[in-house]
Amino acid sequence: MSTYTKAGDTIKGDKIIAEARQIGKIVIINKSGRHKAQRISLKDNAKCIIERELRFIK
Repeated sequence: MSTYTKAGDTIKGDKIIAEARQIGKIVIINKSGRHKAQRISLKDNAKCIIERELRFIK
């Protein structure tokens, strides 16, 4: 199992669990056309775990 710790590293999955001491404000972002998504920032000892892998890789 890999642990990504460098700035700019990303993970992708169908379901990702996140833990942190501080969670920032939720920001609505545009993905494509009318589709919207949410973005948050995790601070102070943040960790994310992929609970369910992607079924289809694009």
